[in-house]
Amino acid sequence: MDTLSYKTKSANKSTVQKEWLLVDAEGQTLGRLASKVAKILRGKYKPDFTPHVDCGDNVVVINAEKVSLSGNKWDAKEYIRYTGYPGGQRVQTARTLHEKNPTALVEKAVKGMLPKNRLGADLFRNLRVYAGEQHDQEAQKPRAINLNDLR
Repeated sequence: MDTLSYKTKSANKSTVQKEWLLVDAEGQTLGRLASKVAKILRGKYKPDFTPHVDCGDNVVVINAEKVSLSGNKWDAKEYIRYTGYPGGQRVQTARTLHEKNPTALVEKAVKGMLPKNRLGADLFRNLRVYAGEQHDQEAQKPRAINLNDLR
């Protein structure tokens, strides 16, 4: 056999087929929701997944304020940030962050599961999170999917 009868296909920016997906976060556990959304954004569910290319889909998450946390994580889970000044470390619980910005929990959870480089920043731009049922991506006609069907 002199020639290969198969060839590995590597996706690139021009060959990627991106679509818009709609995810309802109502009643979903935060971490499980975020890991599946991160895999969709990355393109891991596609057969032509390529690690260094943005080959994932655009995701619209609605009802982000109705996401759930198990156990006593609403009060025990802390989000830490630093202002840049001495003694400027600030701590917020999940409950206070959720009251201040209902979409921040989902955004932070998904962002933490993406690569920490330029590709991760590009992938994060493909995510839209909304607190209620209404979203601004009606023109893109997002296809509703059920996350419980994904592994």
